[in-house]
Amino acid sequence: MLPEKVDPSTPLRVNGEPVETADLVERAKKIKLLILDVDGVLTDGRIIYGDAGDELKCFDVQDGFGIYLLSKIGLCTAIITAKKSPVVWRRAKDSHVAKIYQNAVDKLKAYQKAKRKFRVKDEEVCFIGDDLLDLPITVRAGLSVSVPNAVNEVRLRSHMITERRGGRGAVREVADFLLKSQEKYDALIAHYTNHR
Repeated sequence: MLPEKVDPSTPLRVNGEPVETADLVERAKKIKLLILDVDGVLTDGRIIYGDAGDELKCFDVQDGFGIYLLSKIGLCTAIITAKKSPVVWRRAKDSHVAKIYQNAVDKLKAYQKAKRKFRVKDEEVCFIGDDLLDLPITVRAGLSVSVPNAVNEVRLRSHMITERRGGRGAVREVADFLLKSQEKYDALIAHYTNHR
């Protein structure tokens, strides 16, 4: 878990090795768009099929609220997923995700579309992924993040690995890191503390 304040002198750890927090904070300060994978990032990676053929996925409520908080400060979010699922569309809508790219087996193509839509450069994108299909974005994003349940190839190429697993608060961990790095977190705390 990240501290309440991001201290650039305290190293974070990636694969057990210290990472210069100052570099991550500088990267995070530039972020204007957070792009998320779904299975393994917003969910724990399991897919449950019901007897009627319906598909069920479990989402973490804190992840959703983290996405909502980012939208409150004007930081946009998008989803790029190789699958198509009505439940993903519903979750995205509930969480205030600005754009969804489903059936995006070629994630790089969807990533390029997202950059054009939101008028951002690579260094202004934070991406959270977990599997090989995510590598084309992982190696391009200004701040690439993986979850601890990601495949090794993604973890090795990420700037940061969350402590929380996919579907278990990893997205919220990144949202809080972005909010703190961009010095927006304290204002949100004050808003909710003083809210009546």
